[in-house]
Amino acid sequence: MSFLDHLEELRWHLVRSAAAILVFSIAAFILKDYIWGELIFGPSRADFWTYRMLCKLSELMNSELLCIDGIPLDFQNRKLTGQFTMHIMSSFVVGLIAAFPYAFWEMWRFVSPGLHRNERRASRGAVVVVSFLFMSGVLFGYYIITPLSLNFLSHYQLVDIIRNDIDIISYVGVLSTLVLACGFMFQLPMVSYFLSKAGLVTPSLMRRYRKHSIVVILLLSAILTPPDVISQLLIALPLSLLYEVSILISKRIENKRIRDDQREAIQ
Repeated sequence: MSFLDHLEELRWHLVRSAAAILVFSIAAFILKDYIWGELIFGPSRADFWTYRMLCKLSELMNSELLCIDGIPLDFQNRKLTGQFTMHIMSSFVVGLIAAFPYAFWEMWRFVSPGLHRNERRASRGAVVVVSFLFMSGVLFGYYIITPLSLNFLSHYQLVDIIRNDIDIISYVGVLSTLVLACGFMFQLPMVSYFLSKAGLVTPSLMRRYRKHSIVVILLLSAILTPPDVISQLLIALPLSLLYEVSILISKRIENKRIRDDQREAIQ
């Protein structure tokens, strides 16, 4: 295929991906009551799943330390177009999350024909793994990072006379950032896998820069989360664990490459 033919092929993959996101976004736009009443405002209510689990854990510990009775948040809209804008934005975010597996599959269909047979065989199941990691990150951000961040920030007060009347734009922005950031940052093992297959990353290199990676992870956590230490640590800890998993993945790939080289040398 010529360069223009490749661009034409890429264009159709992008069109189908965008169409899938649009379809899911329209569905989310129509299901406004559920999306906003259950999903978006869910972490702001005391009966949210995470808070109920923390209360059950508190009962097992015979302590009320972890039980959250309520979230002192009052929402308001300060702009004439604010609610409509947030309706569109939230629908797009939901559509992007729901359509991500299909969109990645479309991109993989464009890339995979250019790989060698052994490369395609080695990367079999990439769509499933990437989708699983993304959805795991989204769920982690929604059920762990978001509710605990909201609880901390809503109870933080400089003085008692200040009331938290939160702009809906601010709330949706924080929620979307946390959920999407966790989804994409959970792709670290797959990034390590492909870089290791390409020979750009080795386990010894990753071990050598382990301390540097901790600093980078903390910086990313500080940028992507609200300005509280709890949220930063809640993201930094699983990312540090994923970095260690990435070292193991890179080590496995290196060992396989060494065995293949030894086999070829014997033949």
